[in-house]
Amino acid sequence: MQISRRTFVKSTAAACAATTLASTALAQETKLPPAFDSLRPLGDRVHPITTNEFQSRIAKAQQLMTDAKPDFAALYVTPGSSMLYFTGIHWWPSERILALLIPREGDPLLICPAFEEGRLRENLKWPISIKVWQEDESPYRIAASWLKPKDRPVGRIAVESGTPYMFFDGLRKSYPYPEYLSADAIMLGCRALKSENELALMRLACQATFDVYKAAFASLHEGIKQSEVSAMISAGYAKMGLGGYSVVLFGPAAGLPHGTREDRQLREGEGVLIDGGTKVEGYESDVTRTSVLGKPTDKLQRAFDTVRKAQDAALAAAVAGEKCGSVDNAAREVITKAGYGTNYKYFAHRLGHGIGLDGHEQPYLVRGNRVILEPSMTFSDEPGIYVPGEYGLRCEDDMAISESGPAKLLTPGFAPSLTTPIA
Repeated sequence: MQISRRTFVKSTAAACAATTLASTALAQETKLPPAFDSLRPLGDRVHPITTNEFQSRIAKAQQLMTDAKPDFAALYVTPGSSMLYFTGIHWWPSERILALLIPREGDPLLICPAFEEGRLRENLKWPISIKVWQEDESPYRIAASWLKPKDRPVGRIAVESGTPYMFFDGLRKSYPYPEYLSADAIMLGCRALKSENELALMRLACQATFDVYKAAFASLHEGIKQSEVSAMISAGYAKMGLGGYSVVLFGPAAGLPHGTREDRQLREGEGVLIDGGTKVEGYESDVTRTSVLGKPTDKLQRAFDTVRKAQDAALAAAVAGEKCGSVDNAAREVITKAGYGTNYKYFAHRLGHGIGLDGHEQPYLVRGNRVILEPSMTFSDEPGIYVPGEYGLRCEDDMAISESGPAKLLTPGFAPSLTTPIA
């Protein structure tokens, strides 16, 4: 599997700020400029996902398994964002499998290493049956024994796409009779459609990102390094009791969408691209702003004006009932008509991605994607123009598909201007 620089930076930053203690230590190590003084924890503005909502998600998955033609006997999920989605359980993945089995009918089951049972029970949001396995036992045989039907055909097993191969292969060898298929359609039907509580958590995450970015842009000065701005942003999130990441690129470094290894110092007249976000109760923001130190060049200003028009076109095209690919088409047409090349010449990536418990998740706003937009689906809206060796510019906001009409922003608002990236 190839890991992009952006993914690496994001995962590294998340690992470094995984707990409040680590975030607090980071804040103490970085002396923040006065612009960060007003940042405060979110406090009682955060309303976690309820037990009833977790249980309703399992019921929705069971309904989708029933409605499939032919239907599915069970859904197989291992640690990751989908485990979190269905149970609220954060679990560090390892070679010792923790598995969630959701049958088409009836109650789910967790299969857990015996020595981890106590820790797992501490994490349960409501009582879920648990079967444990000792170090010299096969967890897959336990799963197979539970899955084997007593008086009905074997059926099909839906495997969540993030499942490591060894966990899939272990079950398939212990229970070879069913047909094993991707659970993508089930997961899309569940996770792509956000509840009001999920949308509220994403709005909070976006607002927190805006607050931190505003302080960071106000603190820029000639000679500051990209790494120093990233450290300020991480410490700003920590001041709010959050973990966050950023990719900071100056001048020509932004000509590659996710940058280079160079740690540039900022010069007068250079563009400043900041991409990143945070999580609130696991729900992510993903926001990019591009500004400039001093007066922008005509090239950078024209690129900004074009990209903002492309964002507007995408928001207007993101309408329930339309195809995902049509939103990419609308933004790309603006950039092409402005003279920035066809296809992916200077607008080098898709318009956007689904967002929720994962920063990038199904479905994707990319040319040719025929998935139909539905109300409460959430996406990034992030057109960009990149001229390697010269400059790069991207504006990114998060949006939710409406019941009718254009999508609505989850971020507080688009960038007002190149020199005022956050209102």
